[in-house]
Parts: sequence; C-alpha cells; structure tokens
Amino acid sequence: MPPELNGWNWGAFFLNWVWGLAHNTWIALLMFVPGINFVMPFVLGAKGNQWAWENNDWRDIEHFKRTQRIWARVGVGAFFGVPAFFGAIIATLMIVLNTSDPYRISVDYMRDHPALEHSLGLPVEPSGWLTTGDIRLRNSEGYADLSFDVAGPRDAATAFVYMELSNGVWEMIQLYVVTERGEEIDLTGAGREPK
Repeated sequence: MPPELNGWNWGAFFLNWVWGLAHNTWIALLMFVPGINFVMPFVLGAKGNQWAWENNDWRDIEHFKRTQRIWARVGVGAFFGVPAFFGAIIATLMIVLNTSDPYRISVDYMRDHPALEHSLGLPVEPSGWLTTGDIRLRNSEGYADLSFDVAGPRDAATAFVYMELSNGVWEMIQLYVVTERGEEIDLTGAGREPK
C-alpha cells in the first residue's frame, strides 16, 4: 500500500459492515458477532485503507482517496443524520400529543382534583415531556389513548387516559393514575366534569 494512504478510514468506522461488503473486506461481517462488534469499528477504521487497497482494483491513488472521502461523508452523515431524523420525528410526535385537546382536558381535569390531594398533593401537573399512546381522528369522530407522567407536591404518578370524540366533543371514558407507590386512583366518573 502506498505510504500516503496510511491513516484512519472514517467510512469503514461509521459504515463498518456495509463498507466491508462494498470493499470485499469480509472481516467487517464480524460486526454481527456479539462482543466483537464493539471493537470492529475501531479495527476497521485503523485498517480500512489497507484492506480496501488490497481487496479492490483502483485506477490510481487519487481514485482511491476520492472514493474513501465519499464513504467518509456518507458515514458521518448517516451516523449523525439518522439519529437526528428519528429525534425530529419523536419531538414532533411529542409536540402533537402534548398540545392535543385530550391531553389538555386530562391535565386540566387532574390539576386540582380532590381525589388526588391525599396521595399526590395539589396542584397536579405534567412532570415530563414523554407522552405515549395515540390519537385517531376521522371527521368529528375518534379516540385518544394516552399515558404520561404527572406529579404533585407529595408524589409522582403515571396518568392513563382514554377519551372518545363524538360529534366534535371529547368525552372522558377512563382516567386513572398509578402512583410510584403502586396506588391506583380511578378518576373516571369521580363527580367532576372535564373542563
């Protein structure tokens, strides 16, 4: 291998087994072996230029360098771009759920509910950004099935909400909280109307 090709190969490091298949470097498939897969990106990064040079036909050194620069750009882009893409999707989903009418109605309903005063203390507020579940809407019908963390001055809990939308109006079907101590408090039909 020409000495000017010595150095780190970022494409092999970030794209490991994909880079290995494209460069006839079958040792990269060790990425699928548990335990070894933690070490292989570093081995591929360190030895990638040598193996790529030995296992493929290159027109010249410039052709090799240009190809490896492209792999490096794609590798860095995939390494940072894929998590950023999925992070943006999750953030968008959280914004949609946390600004929805069922979420807002549920939070308002629980905020100063007397049944929560003894266990959680009042006021009860959302305590995290993570809301799970889904909301399905079709015209003026649909449902919402959500869960999210809440907390009061005394304790924290997880709220579970199921609401139905009929003729454009949300109706609380089920609402209960489970405290961190395991106490389940059912607020469904507890004598208050949702706001």
